Formats: sequence, structure tokens, C-alpha cells
Amino acid sequence: MAKWTAFPHDNRAFQYSPATLKKHWARLHAGDAEPFPKDAAVQQAWIHFHAGEFQLAHDAGLAVGGAGITVANKAQAIYANYLEKKEKTKLEMFLEVAERAGAQQEEEPKNPNAYYWEAYAIGRYGQGISVAKALAQGLGSKVKNALEKTIELAPKHADAHIALGAFHAEVIDKVGKLLGKTQGADTATGLKLFVQALQLNPTSAIAMVERANGLVMLEGDKRMKEAEALYADAAACEPMDAMEALDIAMAREEMED
Repeated sequence: MAKWTAFPHDNRAFQYSPATLKKHWARLHAGDAEPFPKDAAVQQAWIHFHAGEFQLAHDAGLAVGGAGITVANKAQAIYANYLEKKEKTKLEMFLEVAERAGAQQEEEPKNPNAYYWEAYAIGRYGQGISVAKALAQGLGSKVKNALEKTIELAPKHADAHIALGAFHAEVIDKVGKLLGKTQGADTATGLKLFVQALQLNPTSAIAMVERANGLVMLEGDKRMKEAEALYADAAACEPMDAMEALDIAMAREEMED
């Protein structure tokens, strides 16, 4: 496998030991509701992930299997989303995550993150090929069903609420309310999901960013001031790990544009 691009920020604050990982686990995983792993090798894979050592986290997770698959999927999906430069490679990586998460569902049908990472990867792949094209290929219903299953299995999964809210917003933004209805997209549902996500994970920069984007997509310029305030809040967040640092850096870049 080609060497992945290194995490571009200082990661000294994100170096966890097994003990500090356990201590901060609830805060670090408020988004994905992943339970603390008993297996020391899976803990080590998560330590790599939180430090921004995404390729090491991916490789270590795959080597362990089981709960390690979730680390591998998250590491690859977040890396592809933020750091992979080549569009073709990025799309291939998302498809690989979706396939692996699909296989994980067969093994563990009650694992919420098996459904979440499939939805995330297909959703990002769909954005890459264009939302309209993705909907024409039937990917929209796959994303929606997988996210609804995630929330059914883990009602406090904040990231699934964000992603499902973003699904409603993007579909309506791209094809309009009438056609959006045929895809199961609805403005009121989208707005409600963003609110729930921030109630579940109030310090999440990505929840603030996605809600800001969703407000403008669903309700236009009248929500622009609120969206700008959410971006400012996201940019002011303090990251607890590498992924959060990437989320916050994105919010800051958007504000500068």
C-alpha cells in the first residue's frame, strides 16, 4: 500500500496511553458511541487514530480484526476525506470502507458503526461523483437506510444524526423539495436531526459545521447569520484528537474564504 499523507498538524497533545485513552474515551467517542475496547491491540489502534497516525491505525485495526475493523474503517474514511490528495484514490478508499463495513454487518448485525461507516463512505463517495449521479444509482436510499439503522441500534450516535441531517439537506439542495420527497428527504426532519446531534455532542465542531451548511441548504439566506455564528463556534473549539483538529481547521478555512 502506498504511504499515506502524514497528519499536517502538531499532534503532541493527542498522544494517549491506554490509561488516558480510557479516561477520555467518553469525550473522544461522544460522536460515534463506540464502546471502550477490552482488547489491548484494539486500544493501541485507537491510540494511533487519535494521534493522527491514520495508516498505522488502519493497519493495526485490520491486523486484529473484530472491533479493530471499526478503527480501520474510521481511520481510512477520515484520512480519505481530509488528507488524500488524489480524487481517484479517495473514491477507491471510500468504496473499500463501504465494502468492509458491509461485510462487518454480516458478522455483527447489531454493531451500529458497521452501518455508520458504510453510510459515511457511500455518502462521501456520492459527493465525489455528484449527488445527482449518486441518487440516480440508488446510493441515497443505501445511505439513509444505513444511518437510520445506526440510530435504531445506538440512539445516542451523534455522528449518525449529523450525517442523516446532511443527507436530507443535500438531497433537497440538489434536487429540490418535490424530487427530494421521492428520496425520503424532508426539511423539517433534517433541521431536527441537526439539533439532536448538537444536543448529543455539544462540543462537536463538525456537528456545528454540518448544521451551518444544512441551515443554508434547507432555508437559504435567512439562516446565514446563524450559520456564520455556528462556523465561528466551530473554529473556536479545542480539539481533543487529530480528527477534531482537522474538523476545526476546515471550519477556520471556510471562515477565511
